[in-house]
Amino acid sequence: MSTYLLAIDQGTTSTRAILFDQRGNPLGQAQQEFKQHFPKDGWVEHDPKDLWQTTLDVCQTLLKEQAISAQDILSAGITNQRETTLLWDIDSGEPVYNAIVWQDRRTSSVCQTLVEQGHGQSVQDKTGLLIDPYFSATKIRWILDNVDGVKARAEQGKIAFGTVDSYLLWCLSKGASHRTDATNAARTMAFNIHTQQWDQELIELFGIQAVIFPEVMDSSDDFGVIDAQWLGAEIPVQGIAGDQQAALIGQACFAPGMVKSTYGTGCFLILNTGSEVLKSEHKMLTTVGYRINGEVTYALEGSIFVAGAAIQWLRDGLQLFDHASETESLAQRALNADTVYLVPAFTGLGAPYWDPDARGAMIGLTRDTSVYDIVNAGLRSVCYQTKDLVDAMTQDGAEFSTLRVDGGMVVNDLVVQFLSDLLGIKVERPVVTETTALGVAYLAGLKAGVFDSLDDISELWQAQRCFDPEMGEDNRSTLYQGWLEAVQRVRSTP
Repeated sequence: MSTYLLAIDQGTTSTRAILFDQRGNPLGQAQQEFKQHFPKDGWVEHDPKDLWQTTLDVCQTLLKEQAISAQDILSAGITNQRETTLLWDIDSGEPVYNAIVWQDRRTSSVCQTLVEQGHGQSVQDKTGLLIDPYFSATKIRWILDNVDGVKARAEQGKIAFGTVDSYLLWCLSKGASHRTDATNAARTMAFNIHTQQWDQELIELFGIQAVIFPEVMDSSDDFGVIDAQWLGAEIPVQGIAGDQQAALIGQACFAPGMVKSTYGTGCFLILNTGSEVLKSEHKMLTTVGYRINGEVTYALEGSIFVAGAAIQWLRDGLQLFDHASETESLAQRALNADTVYLVPAFTGLGAPYWDPDARGAMIGLTRDTSVYDIVNAGLRSVCYQTKDLVDAMTQDGAEFSTLRVDGGMVVNDLVVQFLSDLLGIKVERPVVTETTALGVAYLAGLKAGVFDSLDDISELWQAQRCFDPEMGEDNRSTLYQGWLEAVQRVRSTP
């Protein structure tokens, strides 16, 4: 009898497959990193074949290491880096260009022109998003305009668009399914979050009407099947959600007012607002939290482009350490912890600044600044950016008493304690920190009948440790003021 749930977690720097039991306990995982491509300043790309091949490899490796077959898997879910944009030929399945990654800023001038033409309000009203290169629509337009022959093929009805989930589903199903879920559709800047439909006016505004858009499904739905060729037997795909919404589900933030923050390549804070579409006056994003049984749960989101990617840069770019696990002990030796700031605006600044042309800087360096200080500043930069988001949401009327955190960085006690200190609230770390993968396992299990309801899933959530603030208000205020001054120095506009 099929008993396990498989989660495919296709992230920005690596792809993972994680096996869960029917209580949401992780049983094993396989992971592969893949190459990042930076053709020009502010450009970030992935080779689509890397995304597909690593997905296939980690799934096959996981089954082999766990000594199970595809027939033992009841259902599968896919979670993915959002906004990353792919176009492919529907006849051959071949991508026409590299995947343009969510971090990519090449369409900044196009977005600026659209804002200057006065389209910002109408786009925000329909999508909940700000016009920004972050989202998929202008990336689609760039490929159509800049890759030879693609526009003509699109006009012949031969080019499909998809975010990473949709592309992987296409590959896994051998072209049988061209679908996505509402959370991923909501990040394209072409989807109306109120009508839950692709918006033709927006599609025409961005000049992307020639491509074939995927069918939009609930987050827990029958998306298709993984073809038997890949893993040895067919497996239904019954859960799909963008990585941050998947983490919201994995953290069981199902009640309005519950909030989680995920620390992966970037950092993403999401507040459940229930059936209410809460419009931000402080440059937060309104988005779809999840859609189940046709009912939409909305959310307010703040997005930070660089979190774990800053630690990756310290490791690979500056070669200050060999493994991210070393950062906690290194940072504990910092002597100038409160005066050195790293602003990791490598691809611009996200919320609440939305400054695509800002660039990174390290502030407060002196002759006695050490590797320890720099590593500590990198870790703290994630916490400072989180406070930027929390303060903006608070000004929008949100109230925070507890924050649930997850992602690779939160295994670091030093980071989570400083986060609690800086925010002045309790921070909860769950037993299962890989909540992104867990979220789509839950969605798949919900459709497969493993779980009867979201309440069933809520009862499975457990805190591994709670962190309470230990810092005084004066110290907190002084440190954060130093951060704001550092950010001001890297802004491209006042």
